[in-house]
Amino acid sequence: MTQPVVRELVHVMGTVITIDVFPIEVTERPDFTAARNVLERANEAFSTWRPDSPVSRMRRGEITAADAPPEVSAVVAACTIARELSGGWFDPWAMPGGFDPTGYVKGWAAQHALAELAGLPIAGALVNAAGDIASLGTQPSGAPFRIGIADPADPRRLAEIVELTACIATSGAYERGSHLIDPRSGKPAARVASASVVGPDLGLADALATAVAVAGADGLAFIEPIADYEALVIGHDGRRQSTSHFPIASQPGPGW
Repeated sequence: MTQPVVRELVHVMGTVITIDVFPIEVTERPDFTAARNVLERANEAFSTWRPDSPVSRMRRGEITAADAPPEVSAVVAACTIARELSGGWFDPWAMPGGFDPTGYVKGWAAQHALAELAGLPIAGALVNAAGDIASLGTQPSGAPFRIGIADPADPRRLAEIVELTACIATSGAYERGSHLIDPRSGKPAARVASASVVGPDLGLADALATAVAVAGADGLAFIEPIADYEALVIGHDGRRQSTSHFPIASQPGPGW
C-alpha cells in the first residue's frame, strides 16, 4: 500500500492508535487536535484501568449509565444493539468484573476520531486501532485502500487482502492470548483462529468480530442478515469461511 504522507500516533486505551492521512497537496501538517481529543476523551471515559473513569465507577455500582457522561450512555445503547444482533455472543454485561465495553469502544473511538478528519483537504485517511481500521476516502491515486488480514498461524504473513471501503475489525487469540470471553460460560473461548468483519461502522464491526471469534463459524449466520456487514473466519485448521459478499481482493495489487 502507498506509504502515508502524514502519520500521528496516539497512546490510549492500552494501545497505540495510528492516524494516517493522505493530503491532496502537502503544504503543512494537518491538524490532528480534534481527532486526538476524541481518543483521549474515550480513554478517560471508558478505561477499566482508571479507577476514576465513569465505566469503572459503573462496574463498582457507584453510578448508572444515566449518571454518566452522554458518550457513555450512547455506548451502552450501542452495546445493547450489538448484543441483540449477535444473538448474545457479544455481551459486555457478562464480562468478569461487570460491564466492560472494550470489545466495542476501541472501534467506536477510532470511528469518531476519523469523523474529525473529514473536513481536511485530504484524499483519504486511515485510523488504525491495534488492527481495527476505519477508513475515509481513497489512496491519492483514487484506488481503494487494501488491508491485509494476518495469517493466525504466522502473523508475519497475510492470509487475505481486503478492498476496504469503510471499516474492518479482526478478533482472535493468536496475538493477545486467551482474552476472548464466552458470555454464556464466563470462560475464555475462541472457536476460530480469527474473525474479521467489514462494515460502515467500526464500533459495531469490532463488537461483531469479537462475537464471531467466540461463536465460531456458526456466527456467520447472524452476520449474513445484517445490512452492509460481511465476515470472514479462519479456522484453527486454516480453513476459510465467509458470508456471501466479503470483499476479498482478487490480486494483491501495487504496493504489497
